[in-house]
Amino acid sequence: MQLFLDIYLKFFFVLTPFFVLSIFLALTRDYNESTRRRVALKVTLAVVLIVFALFMFGRYIFTVFGVTLDAFKIGAGILLFLSAISLVQGRRGPDLHEEKGDISVVPLAIPITVGPATTGILFVLGAELRPITEKLTVGAAILCAVLTVGVLLFLASGIERRLGDTGLNIFSKLTGLMLASIAAQLVLTGVQHFLR
Repeated sequence: MQLFLDIYLKFFFVLTPFFVLSIFLALTRDYNESTRRRVALKVTLAVVLIVFALFMFGRYIFTVFGVTLDAFKIGAGILLFLSAISLVQGRRGPDLHEEKGDISVVPLAIPITVGPATTGILFVLGAELRPITEKLTVGAAILCAVLTVGVLLFLASGIERRLGDTGLNIFSKLTGLMLASIAAQLVLTGVQHFLR
């Protein structure tokens, strides 16, 4: 149960839910409520598929490219730290005026929700866990974290009315602080194991 909660909380913050919510609201500004909810459902399904593909095949990526898990932890930690800095500084999303057509997979699912840092974390999680029970527990935690973000997107209009832009910005900055601590832990663990 502790492993489930640890992975759930970490992965929820790695997905940068309030930043994703802010971009989702901006990109669907002109959509009616039913269309916005349909896009939220498509984003959630796309993220589930992408996340589990990365989680399941992470080990093979290491084998093919000959990269050690510790080196990848350090790299993923650095990318995650850069994402955290961007959130704390109030990064801006993509140029919203250029987005046309179906936005649910690109850019909302990837690269906004599942960016380079998230990809790195998934590769590490998929490669470092051996027992099947741990794999199932981590997979369930990841699925729950993605579904929680999906629920936030599904309820986006109500959340926007209650929190407003200022509230969303505050939550994005808090998410950035959490990401920075997760990134630091990843880098420290990678360096510690690498030096053994």
